[in-house]
Amino acid sequence: MVRTASAAGSRTGKVVHGTGRRIRRATAAEGAGESGLAKLIELHALNAFGDMLITVALASTIFFSVPTGEARGRVSLYLLVTMAPFALLAPVIGPLLDRLPHGRRAAMAMSMLARAVLAWTMAGVVTGGGLALYPEALGVLVASKAYGVVRSVVVPRLLPSRLSLVKANSRVTLAGLLATMVAAGVGGLLHLIGPGWPLRGAFLVFVAGTLMAFHLPHKVDSAKGEQRAVLHAEEHPPGHHGVLHGRTAPAQEPAPEPAAGQRPKASLRTVGPSVILALRAMAAMRWLVGFLVMFLAFLLREEPIGGLQPTLALGLVALAAGTGNAIGSALGSWLRPRSPEMTVTAMLLLAGGATAAAALWYGTVTVVTVAAVAGTAASLGKLSLDALIQRDVPEAVRTSAFARSETLLQMSWVAGGAVGILLPLNGALGLSVAAAVIGAVLLWTLRSLLRVGVRHRPAAPRVA
Repeated sequence: MVRTASAAGSRTGKVVHGTGRRIRRATAAEGAGESGLAKLIELHALNAFGDMLITVALASTIFFSVPTGEARGRVSLYLLVTMAPFALLAPVIGPLLDRLPHGRRAAMAMSMLARAVLAWTMAGVVTGGGLALYPEALGVLVASKAYGVVRSVVVPRLLPSRLSLVKANSRVTLAGLLATMVAAGVGGLLHLIGPGWPLRGAFLVFVAGTLMAFHLPHKVDSAKGEQRAVLHAEEHPPGHHGVLHGRTAPAQEPAPEPAAGQRPKASLRTVGPSVILALRAMAAMRWLVGFLVMFLAFLLREEPIGGLQPTLALGLVALAAGTGNAIGSALGSWLRPRSPEMTVTAMLLLAGGATAAAALWYGTVTVVTVAAVAGTAASLGKLSLDALIQRDVPEAVRTSAFARSETLLQMSWVAGGAVGILLPLNGALGLSVAAAVIGAVLLWTLRSLLRVGVRHRPAAPRVA
């Protein structure tokens, strides 16, 4: 028995070691190891793993442990206590982090450490599901979104010469998705031990993430050449430099030096109409994802599709959404040479068509399809937005543009989730409302696309 156990342990160790080696090779490919991007990919995987463990703990307490009516009340309370303050705090996150250009590693580490402390605290109160849980959940949400903003800002700083920004973001996103899928299973097993154990597991994960954040390269904290960006498509008056229709504004005469004792005015820069077009379309797709998460969670629990068990129906839709996310991330590199404006518009059209079809022919196939299409569209749309920021925004303001766009997208998810929780639980009605919203934004996007035009060359980094 001892020899058998020893042999089994040895084989398991070899499998784990070999798997770890293959993962390291994959994350470090194409110069990502030398540039430090591989370390960010691993850090993001830890971040996604920990967030999923917290999600499992909250879902089992707020949603699955009580009847549908009471669960809806609890989630409504969760939205009120966490999402409403977050909607007020989110616009501050980007500008605040802009003021910490030399402390990005510390900001990521602090977001991890804050969630570690909150996860440990929540483990003691999660069983009762009382009001004390919700302020702590708000803290986790804010810390998670702050990490997301900083991570988007950091990627361009760690970009290898052999990778485009689209492909780098695709690799980071895929790592997070894989970690989320693994964490869902681990969280379910930990929940069998007790409702607080997924949170204790999250505590350990975020402590490791805190330490790993400080191992990112020092250039993450470099802000050389950066300025603040404004999410605006209009041209500025003479004397400012702007990006309009993907072209750099004509050079202007140097501005006079400020008088002694007078502070120079900050230069406002535009991100260009193509970026605004993609940002508007991507905000609509994030709104749709937030709406579907909240609306279908309650609808399928009360009225499962196809006569399936509620848990099975929810699992099927969640699997479809996760698969769609993975497909969108994988397609990102393949679609990179094509026009990002056309790609993001096509994704919005695809999401709107799938939502409208699900509203007209509500059933198992259409609901699963709309979940998969929404996941694919949101994932690929985000990569297209990243490509446009890379193409049209000078490096001097690119990181700031990432911070502000990410904050707006998070707010759009919150708005969609709020609508999903407030609507009556009627599949055709809810999906019709969602289709109408996406259709209206699609028309607006098509109008903007005709004005902006399409550029067919691949995205390439530009330096201001």
